[in-house]
Amino acid sequence: MRLDKFLKVSRLIKRRTIAKELADAGRIEINGRIAKSASFVKVNDKLKIHYGSRILNIVILNLNDNAKKEQSKEMYEILSEN
Repeated sequence: MRLDKFLKVSRLIKRRTIAKELADAGRIEINGRIAKSASFVKVNDKLKIHYGSRILNIVILNLNDNAKKEQSKEMYEILSEN
């Protein structure tokens, strides 16, 4: 699954265009490497997302193309939040 789609479906970021802008600005890392919006993610990948002054570290647990609100929280686990 593409990174920007995962971020939208998991509800970590509300809109896919915003996820694309964040990724293309170099503010998202997959397994320690800066990622573009078209990068593919898979289960057990670790993401580091820079939201302004906040940094969120997560691990991907599940990939769903369409997830309801309750299911979206099961797609990832928060490792740390700064």
